[in-house]
Amino acid sequence: MRRPLVQSNDRLFVITGGPGVGKTAILCELERRGFSRVPEAARQIIQEQVRAGGNAVPWLDTERYASLMLKRSVEDYLKHSTATHATFFDRGILDTFTHARVSGFRLSEAAYLEAQKYRYNRMVLMAPPWREIYETDSERKQTFEESLVVYRVNSEVYREYGYDMVEIPCAPVEKRVEFILDAISEPRI
Repeated sequence: MRRPLVQSNDRLFVITGGPGVGKTAILCELERRGFSRVPEAARQIIQEQVRAGGNAVPWLDTERYASLMLKRSVEDYLKHSTATHATFFDRGILDTFTHARVSGFRLSEAAYLEAQKYRYNRMVLMAPPWREIYETDSERKQTFEESLVVYRVNSEVYREYGYDMVEIPCAPVEKRVEFILDAISEPRI
């Protein structure tokens, strides 16, 4: 298999972790402070599929859902690939690989090439499972125990692709954001 040409931008940061661990709250606070935020592709797809009566959702057709998630994640990456300031992604391309691994299927070889080609900042910010804030909703149906599994597998997947994991502390949103900005050495906006 031929190695793809790598496209990388150190201004692109992934915030990831299991479901229900406060990623969106962190990203909303970063956006409120003037940073660019890229919403979670997975949640957008679920919302679109539910509105359209489609079945490409994790609880019906998980492989089609993953295919759409990968496609949207790559599109999001490309849309922001020339960013010159810190841009925060609510999950990244490799989260699709986590979904596939947890669900017990393998993505296409082309997907693996895309994951090697499109690179974010080497530092990935990982929100750990936090029982006190965990809750489900109509789109997040996983139990807390499933969130623990996603967190563990997500850490494995990102490390396999050469990323360094930095765990965000369990703290109020403002303190989590301050930790992130310190970790990436980003001036406050």
